Amino acid sequence: MTAESRLSTFVATDGDNVMIQDWPLEPGVPLRGVVIVVHGLGEHAGRYEHVARQLNEWGFAVRGYDQCGHGESGGPRGSLPTDTRLLDDLADIIDSTRLRMSKQTPLILLGHSMGGLVVGRFVSLGIRVVEGLIMSSPALDAGMSAFQKVLVSLLPKIAPNLRVGNGVKPQFISHDPAVVAAYRADPMVHDRISARLARFIADAGPQTLALAAQWKVPTLLMYAGDDRLLNPQGSRNFAAAAPKGVVTSVCFDPLYHEIFNELDAAPVFAELRRWLDARF
Repeated sequence: MTAESRLSTFVATDGDNVMIQDWPLEPGVPLRGVVIVVHGLGEHAGRYEHVARQLNEWGFAVRGYDQCGHGESGGPRGSLPTDTRLLDDLADIIDSTRLRMSKQTPLILLGHSMGGLVVGRFVSLGIRVVEGLIMSSPALDAGMSAFQKVLVSLLPKIAPNLRVGNGVKPQFISHDPAVVAAYRADPMVHDRISARLARFIADAGPQTLALAAQWKVPTLLMYAGDDRLLNPQGSRNFAAAAPKGVVTSVCFDPLYHEIFNELDAAPVFAELRRWLDARF
């Protein structure tokens, strides 16, 4: 039997609500750590229910939240009110989570895609101390064309809140038809992205890569070798530059972008458990 997940709201600095979802452990189960899940572009924390439940089985409490402009949180879909809003919200979530934790309990960030970029950039800047980092198919290289890069450099200055299609092709998120169908039918999934959010993604990837050689936080980097939504070369470049004793890198060559949602995700969860067991 598993404990019921709980929904709550957090008020961001600009007054917008941020939806939080907690997956606690059953009473009496020893707590090994707390994992904060940061979702990707256009989706929401609820899509990580199965990941949270697996982490629960291993002794980790899980907290996820819908990023600004996503899921049940405030803001126009795909918007970004300020350049640092995604990082600011994560800092606030960490602060509120730490207040509920013992000082001896490790806190680990797990981010996928855009969320992987957010947690990577957050750690690279040292905004808050965390004990571990997991990046899943992080958006370290968004794979933009030269024309898209020009647009991203110009549009935020002219129309930062202009929102367009985010270019995500659902058929390439997973080889599992059921996952693709559920994604298409999910009313909380959207396909919008603002000029300011696009610039954040375009800038934060190279900025994070530039600091890979100085990495100090124990990190597990897992990425899809057959990613059709992002360029996996960004993850390869990060792995090549980062200290090997700090960053563990695993490429799943045949998988599409959402490695936790693939037809055979067992090897992905096995790598995750191996890394967690070795450190926590």
